[in-house]
Amino acid sequence: MALTGKLSTEIPIQAPPSKWFQLFAKQLHDVQHHAERVHHTKLHEGEDWHHNDTIKHWTYEIDGKVVTCKEKIESFDEEKKTITYILFDGEISPLYKIFKFILHVIENEDGSASVNWTIEYEKNDDSVEPPYGHVEYLTKCSRDIDANLLKA
Repeated sequence: MALTGKLSTEIPIQAPPSKWFQLFAKQLHDVQHHAERVHHTKLHEGEDWHHNDTIKHWTYEIDGKVVTCKEKIESFDEEKKTITYILFDGEISPLYKIFKFILHVIENEDGSASVNWTIEYEKNDDSVEPPYGHVEYLTKCSRDIDANLLKA
């Protein structure tokens, strides 16, 4: 059984794609106010939420259970509207050697838009399940965020 994997979900959005990318690129600390399953987030190390060396601490809900992790930005591409986050510690490190969220905000030629979330991971061993709960979490959070960005 493979230890590495990739899961992806694409969610249609109604809010302007620029608002979506702005939230994750410049206002990451506000995500907790837009998504019900994000309970709390704070700076753990560093002073700028969007610097690659800054580490954030997240408390959120997966499969009905409150969990924690730390996160930092691995890469940021404003032109492609893509941000890669590395997640570690908390409930992540005991299960996964590598765990990444990749956000891609997509603007289609027909005027529609979507967000694509990809999870790249490497499990510590074969007994670890793929992170399907995180896919469901990202889907639910994306719907919450989209609804709140439409109100703003």
